[in-house]
Amino acid sequence: MTSNPVTVTVAYRVMPGRAADFHSWGWAMLGATARQPGFLGGGVLVDGGAEWHVVYRFASEGAALAWEKSPSRAQWDARLEGLAQEAEHRRVPGARAWFEAQTLTPAPPAPPSKWKLWFVNMSAVFPPVLLFNLTVLPYLGDLNALFRTLLLCLCVTALVTWILMPRLQRFFRKWLYPSLQALRGRHKRRAT
Repeated sequence: MTSNPVTVTVAYRVMPGRAADFHSWGWAMLGATARQPGFLGGGVLVDGGAEWHVVYRFASEGAALAWEKSPSRAQWDARLEGLAQEAEHRRVPGARAWFEAQTLTPAPPAPPSKWKLWFVNMSAVFPPVLLFNLTVLPYLGDLNALFRTLLLCLCVTALVTWILMPRLQRFFRKWLYPSLQALRGRHKRRAT
């Protein structure tokens, strides 16, 4: 194998009800590709939805370009009419670069909006402050205001930090991070 092979992946949007036809087209097209000089292998990858990928590998950039510009390839592309439409075409040199390009880390979820954070924080802080004011502060009336406030802050902060906020964040997780939940749901659907 040469030192600078190139891997090409072409994403296609397959028309509804035409998945089996596209699958046959993809493997037949790869069979024709296999007769080209420098061809190293390929495959048809099923996304499970409307998007499919045809991946092929050549020993050099020149060999890949020769295939893509050949009359035979133009005939195969013409057979796609009404079957699928090309969505994306990517070319990656070398094996290591291909795998690095495929293992992109997903973007972290966007933080919740400020009003949602305010609501969750108020839901965590208001009940213990009210409870402390009604039950504990009447017995501390003779205590200095600084010490009463310090005691209130220490108790409420500990309660909110270790007990209330973790539970409220779990309870409101789907509401705070709907995009993350959508990704998890999509992953679960694919796994089944």
